[in-house]
Amino acid sequence: MMPVAMVGRAAELAELCAAWSTVAAGGAGRTAMVTGAAGLGKSLLVAGALAAVSPAPRTVLTGRARIHSPAPYDWLAGVLSGREPGELPVPADALAWLAQHPDAPRERYTPGALLRLAVRTVRALVSTGPAILVVEDLHALDPASLNLVGELALAELPALMLVTSRPAEESVAPELTARTLARLAGTPGAVRQHLNPLDPVQVGQVLAQVYPDRPVPAEVAGTVYERTGGNPYWLTELLATGGRLGPEALAQAPLPDHLHAARAGNTAELTAREVEVLTCLAARLSNEQVARRLDISIRTVGVHVSNLLRKTRSASRTEAALWAVRHLRLPQG
Repeated sequence: MMPVAMVGRAAELAELCAAWSTVAAGGAGRTAMVTGAAGLGKSLLVAGALAAVSPAPRTVLTGRARIHSPAPYDWLAGVLSGREPGELPVPADALAWLAQHPDAPRERYTPGALLRLAVRTVRALVSTGPAILVVEDLHALDPASLNLVGELALAELPALMLVTSRPAEESVAPELTARTLARLAGTPGAVRQHLNPLDPVQVGQVLAQVYPDRPVPAEVAGTVYERTGGNPYWLTELLATGGRLGPEALAQAPLPDHLHAARAGNTAELTAREVEVLTCLAARLSNEQVARRLDISIRTVGVHVSNLLRKTRSASRTEAALWAVRHLRLPQG
């Protein structure tokens, strides 16, 4: 029931593959930025590029913001997850700190020294040949990671850096994110792609792939476009909840609660489970009560709450509950 091809993204995919071909052939490292609002398929495009590039990269380093409160060098900590300190030419204590090991010694390096060590660490990881660095959700990264990404773009690494980001004004650190994006865009050979919603014709193409044995009338595709705004994420969610009955049913199928929020202008891109947890927070339930009501573990509840605080830009459970009342049309508990 999911779209089987990246409709409307073929040109962008080809451009990313071409950028990699240049790097893989021995050319200088390059940076490719994919920007756009929530739900437009930035991560899907990067995943498609990773699957399509040829030759396959020897090394792929992927990192993103932590699901809990941001900490210095989140991106690099994700890259280093599971690696042993002895594998890299970096002092063990510094590497433990950069990897955010729970038993890491207290910081005893200056910020500048840590940044140089972080660059050295990444350089060592890509030393075996052409690599791809994936930086997901630049807008959610901590300032130290943003500085590192900027430095890596200028470090003459044998790598293609693929960066996804929402607009800078939606980021954790708007000014620093804007400067980082500008810095990346100014590097030699930089690729800049901004994704827009699908148009009505492209929505019809997605539906034709989902229902290969059934004709999809143009008016149905138009209605689905109007209901989803051409947002691939919203389209996928609508297909998941109402697509089993056929394309005509999508014109009448109820929109999930989190899509109602999106239609109202919210860009939090909550999952259905996160909406359930947020509803419980609005009802002033504790984590233990949420776990019992949804039949999930308390640890899982904690992960969802952390994600919700980040996505709704709330500093507390109370702020998140108020956000839910405003955006999800929930009664206040």
